[in-house]
Amino acid sequence: MGLTRQYLRYAPAALFGLVASARGNAALVGLRGERGRCVAVPACEHVFVWDTRKGEKVLILKGLKQEVSCLCPSPDGLHLAVGYEDGSIRIFSLLSGEASVTFNGHKAAVTALQYDHLGGRLVSGSKDTDVIVWDVINESGLYRLRGHKDAVTQVLFLKEKNLLVTSGKDTLVKWWDLDTQHCFKTLVGHRTEVWGMALISEEKRLITGSADSELRVWDITYIQEVKDPDEPESKKIKGSSPGGEENTEEDETLELDECPEERLVKCSKVGSIMREGRDRVVTLATDRTGKILACHGTDSVLEVFSVLSEEEVQKKLEKKMKKAKKKANQNSEEEPERSVELSLQEEIQRVTNIRASSKIKSFDLILSPKGELKIVLLLQNNIIESYNLNLSAQVPQAVRASKITIGGHRSDVRTLAFSSDNIAILSAAAESVKIWNRSTLQCIRTMDCEYALCSLFVPGDRQVIIGTKTGKLQLYDLASGSLMETLDGHDGAVWSIALSPDQRGFVTGGADKCVKFWEFELVKDESSVQKRLSMKHVRILQLDEDVLCVRYSPNQKLLAVSLLDCTVKIFYVDTLKFFLSLYGHKLPVLCMDISYDGTLIATGSADRNVKIWGLDFGDCHRSLFAHDDSVMYLQFVAKSHLFFTAGKDGKIKQWDADKFEHIQTLEGHHQEVWCLALSPNGDYVVSASHDKSLRLWERTREPLVLEEEREMQREAEYEESVAKEEQPVVAGETQGETGLAGKKTIETIKAAERIMEAIELYREEMAKLKEHKAICKAAGKEVPFPANPILRAYGNITPSAYVLEVFKKVKSSELEESLLVLPFSYVPDLLRLFNEYIHLGAEVELLCRALLFLLKIHFGQITSNHMLVTVIENLKKTTISRVSEARDVLGFNMAGLQYLKREIEAKDEVAFFADATDRFEEKKRKRKKKEKEKMVLAVL
Repeated sequence: MGLTRQYLRYAPAALFGLVASARGNAALVGLRGERGRCVAVPACEHVFVWDTRKGEKVLILKGLKQEVSCLCPSPDGLHLAVGYEDGSIRIFSLLSGEASVTFNGHKAAVTALQYDHLGGRLVSGSKDTDVIVWDVINESGLYRLRGHKDAVTQVLFLKEKNLLVTSGKDTLVKWWDLDTQHCFKTLVGHRTEVWGMALISEEKRLITGSADSELRVWDITYIQEVKDPDEPESKKIKGSSPGGEENTEEDETLELDECPEERLVKCSKVGSIMREGRDRVVTLATDRTGKILACHGTDSVLEVFSVLSEEEVQKKLEKKMKKAKKKANQNSEEEPERSVELSLQEEIQRVTNIRASSKIKSFDLILSPKGELKIVLLLQNNIIESYNLNLSAQVPQAVRASKITIGGHRSDVRTLAFSSDNIAILSAAAESVKIWNRSTLQCIRTMDCEYALCSLFVPGDRQVIIGTKTGKLQLYDLASGSLMETLDGHDGAVWSIALSPDQRGFVTGGADKCVKFWEFELVKDESSVQKRLSMKHVRILQLDEDVLCVRYSPNQKLLAVSLLDCTVKIFYVDTLKFFLSLYGHKLPVLCMDISYDGTLIATGSADRNVKIWGLDFGDCHRSLFAHDDSVMYLQFVAKSHLFFTAGKDGKIKQWDADKFEHIQTLEGHHQEVWCLALSPNGDYVVSASHDKSLRLWERTREPLVLEEEREMQREAEYEESVAKEEQPVVAGETQGETGLAGKKTIETIKAAERIMEAIELYREEMAKLKEHKAICKAAGKEVPFPANPILRAYGNITPSAYVLEVFKKVKSSELEESLLVLPFSYVPDLLRLFNEYIHLGAEVELLCRALLFLLKIHFGQITSNHMLVTVIENLKKTTISRVSEARDVLGFNMAGLQYLKREIEAKDEVAFFADATDRFEEKKRKRKKKEKEKMVLAVL
């Protein structure tokens, strides 16, 4: 059966009009060896890296579908960890721009990311209340830490100790010992959510930001793990519960060796620093050195504080002591010596406040070696600002160094239009109109305007008309980028504008219950000799309800008007007499369009339905449930009965008005889609959303088959349902504080299936080989063995080698979860193969990791199976010998590298001293020369 109707697929072509999304955080990154110049910001599902000095986009880290929620650069500056809304984490190389590692562990959006000081481990916190520690080098998850009752807001590694501090919206700050993977302390001194944390003073102080104007300061004391030899071991002390809260029951006590609450860290509140902002803390952070602390709330002010180092604190104390002694000496009465202490406000001093041009969403800062502070602010209105702050000045004042704005609008785009030549795109928002070049996606004109609601290109594409919220019609000239004329069109908002098919005028509909007809005319300006284009009001149609949308029929005989009473009225254009009323929508019709031949009208409503009507009798052909929220825009493709709809559910859909079928869904926007525009030739669609992005979609030459599209949709739904399923339970493991880092995904299931298929092939081939040997024995001669096509494709390898190849291709981050869903019936064969591989010394590290995990999850079944006793005994011998060999090789290599390091350092020291001697000799020669010149001058 042949295809009855062929459709062409629309594919995403570009994302533009976006500087940065306000969902995630900004992070300064080092590109080309220069730190503090480039900033990485989230941009919907991508990450844009901007050069703040030039205002140019230098790198795009391309994401998949989910929106970016968190960023964290690695300590070496070569990688960037990116957290997404679906809980996945990808690590990108800043040199190549490619994603090297993907971690799947969280069920909800990633809210916090942090590397340890070496960059070998990454910790992530999420809205699902879990904290996961990942091994970046091995590309695998280490463990999951449970304990918070609400979203995790911040995670911090402590450099000196193997400890982790986490804060959450459950008002708690938790301390975790990563050696034993348990929470040993919980700070409960907050009454509201803890939104941010920072470590200062060489990790001896913790600062927490909450929902009030206080920054609470806590002293951290690290307690040495030294046991008193005279103390009896049987002595018992009050312990802590798994969550870290104190246990009040007297019968539940812990031994001294079980690490009670005050064993590792003592944390006590020393006071508070008052912020100027009254609202909650949004971001609280320090620079890398810990000398500068900054925070901001939900307003536009960034507060910067300076943290004194130990030497500076000591100097201040000495000065204070001298003053106190001097004062005591001046007083005749002898006063008892009082201990002089610095107040918290003296140790953490306010430097300045930086007021941005809009609300701050995130910031990052870096202190240069020269003492200049560079601050980058990500603002709510699609702007990135960078400031320089000279800390050595008497009164430090922040100077704005750059502002990246040209790439987008400050507010949501409410109207779009294509020029007649398909090249220029108009976008208009609450503050400006921008003209974009479709091929280069560059903004070629920016013009200030009032709050725009509708727009069109005047025939000839040299001028544009904007309808505003205040009822004005604004005419702009594109060549000069100037406002030519402003007319008071309506008493209320101008909701819709439509060009007449004869291109001599246009019609507008507004909130003042009027439809107005306008004509273009040329008028002579007093200032210039040439005539200019103007608009003349010619007719008016008064109605009983607010007008939401107006459209001409292609032959200009009929005018469709959508009203606030949920109906669409059709009028004759020449006489303005009533012709038809289309009623059936439960809520007002927000958008509509008439097909190129004038036979159909499609209406989209706030009741989420699209209705297709015949224009001859006004009968409803079909009602389609189009979107999960209001249908915001609808437009027919040129010279066809296909049309596009945009909805508040963030989706754009294509429909066939003849067959009443849904053809394709264009997914990409993450929030409400306000409007779209189709190019006159139908090859391009441009859409605008509440996520501040403009997206361009291009019609490809690829045919789209509806059955295949439905099949792909079902597969996507299945994959989504797999991700939402309950995670497999490990036998003997309770739902305690720790758990496995990974989660079951469609990738882990596919990896397990590939392993199962490989083992099945291995079994079949071994059975065939056995039969072949029996045949050869019976025949008394060698019979050629038929090779398996799969094994032949891999280069005629053995079945066992093929299983190893498949096993090696499983991603390191997905290995444990893949083995967890593997049925036990395949495990005995896998253990026998592991024994064979390890004996040959192949992939010892990978196989030992898999072996230990299988033994852990199937311990009961393996130990009770007598057939596996010999296999386990052999594995024990081979693994111990091979692992010790690998350890010896590593030890030898480490010793060799350390020797080379010492040799290089010794050579560098010799070179350094040689350079220093040369410089000293040079200075000596210059000094002697100057002395001689002075003597000569003295003689003269």
